[in-house]
Amino acid sequence: MKVLVIAHGHPDFSVGGAEIAAFNLYRSLKDNPAVERVDFLARTDLPSVSHGMIAMRRANEYLWRQDMHDWFLLRSAYPNGIYESFRSFLRMKRPDVIYVHHYAHIGLEMLRELRRELPDAFICLTLHEYMAICLNRGQMVKARSNRLCHKESPEECSNCMPERNAESFWLRKHYIQKHFEAADMFVSPSEFLRQRYIAWGIPPEYIVVIENGQPQFAPRAMSSESQSLRHRFGFFGQITEFKGVDILLQAMHLMRPDIRRTLQVEIHGANLEQQEPKYQELIEKLRAPLIIEGCLRWVGAYEPHELPKRMSRVGWVVVPSIWWENSPMVIQEAFCCRRPVIAAGIGGMAEKVQHGVTGLHFEARSPVDLADTLAEAVGTTGLWERLASNITQPISYDEYAVAYLGLARAG
Repeated sequence: MKVLVIAHGHPDFSVGGAEIAAFNLYRSLKDNPAVERVDFLARTDLPSVSHGMIAMRRANEYLWRQDMHDWFLLRSAYPNGIYESFRSFLRMKRPDVIYVHHYAHIGLEMLRELRRELPDAFICLTLHEYMAICLNRGQMVKARSNRLCHKESPEECSNCMPERNAESFWLRKHYIQKHFEAADMFVSPSEFLRQRYIAWGIPPEYIVVIENGQPQFAPRAMSSESQSLRHRFGFFGQITEFKGVDILLQAMHLMRPDIRRTLQVEIHGANLEQQEPKYQELIEKLRAPLIIEGCLRWVGAYEPHELPKRMSRVGWVVVPSIWWENSPMVIQEAFCCRRPVIAAGIGGMAEKVQHGVTGLHFEARSPVDLADTLAEAVGTTGLWERLASNITQPISYDEYAVAYLGLARAG
């Protein structure tokens, strides 16, 4: 069996969840005896690669210079790169199975070309967010009010983005669905996302749930540390408005000072400087007094290999996102470290964290409820130990690869 894994970025240059999931699938398939050869094709914007061209990164790993020309219809900026370079690449590799982990920055035309050039191949498309459903960055959040969106429709989408009429959104949906017909099967990392795409139009028998694989390692012992760990909280991820760091900082301000002084919160993340000035100012206003008080440490960016060590220093991982999320990698990473998660109780976060079993939920977007939840976490004797003991190891990289191969065999 010859396999091709396609992603919208290479982890050498981009460490988003979808890119990492795709690359881990590629690496695990390399070691699977059922696979004769596996190649990894990742989109890049490196100027050293000519527009539309494909260049070798290292053995069996390739970079494809592509970008989007039209985010409304998800069309490629360099269609000749699909009709020429990509077509030649497929003819050279002739994969039997193709796992596509994203079409962002590449273009939907890729799916059509895969089916046209390889009519007998098994094509599987993994959906990592709601981009096909929602024009607003694929987050299903209302563009002007920032409210959560519960269901798409041409009328709802036009009300959200009035520069396009309802007919345009109807055409967009059917244009995307037509390209999706090139896929034999769809994968969602969460049941929540799966149900959103079923409501959008994918038949339920054509979309399955496979969680993203995780490394397997022995977590640090907990017994001697539990008393101090239950007072330490960590945020890990990008510092953006939708990740909710401001909600966490506001919650700390709302706590009783005597309780707040008993806890330590660490912020591990980057890209605050890339956010809107208004949001940067808000974060600075919120964090400065907490840092002075000593209950907040702004640790900063980290590399993926540094995460286990950093996470081992905290007892709780906080996921305060204000959008639905899908299957946040940080939740699975926390469970690898046997750390309970405090998460907003919506979407993929609510699905992955069992309230009162492997973590705690709080009302999404509510600093008041998060403040109460933080107080509960530090003030309830035995809670941290009980939740931590309930956590099981997430699916491994090898199990993840076997699940994907099973789809191809069944197809």
